[in-house]
Amino acid sequence: MRLTEVYPVGQKVDIGTVHFAAEDIVRFAQRFDPQVFHVDAEAAKQSLFGGLCASGWHTCAGWMRSYVSFFDAEEKRLRAEGKEPPKMGPSPGFKKLSWLRPVFAGDTITYSVTPLGHRTLASRPGWIMNQVLCEGVNQRGEPVVSFESAIVEFA
Repeated sequence: MRLTEVYPVGQKVDIGTVHFAAEDIVRFAQRFDPQVFHVDAEAAKQSLFGGLCASGWHTCAGWMRSYVSFFDAEEKRLRAEGKEPPKMGPSPGFKKLSWLRPVFAGDTITYSVTPLGHRTLASRPGWIMNQVLCEGVNQRGEPVVSFESAIVEFA
């Protein structure tokens, strides 16, 4: 099966949710993005965000964790139905990354993927390059992150 046989172009699919607890925000930021509004709740109140918020990279990592977990489960589901799942490979990159609003401590983000299209790779017979829209919205339905990604699918 091909990805577009499972999820047609334009079909948005929710892939999971992540709750951003204060301690998780601080733990991630201390290692990877130690800016005051990510690591110190009191100091963050005086920042332009007005409170402790997750690093944008943390919100992207949440999307990736959701994506991998979702497609692991989808592979199992398709095999149980007697279908061969798409062979998804790595992503050669992304574009149009936008952090649209802060993810604050206590927010729960629902992530999604929407296939935008695909093309065959002339240099790799049987391989396809899928273009997908990756998004996250908070518990109020407000968009918090958006980017377009390419995903290799091979024969």
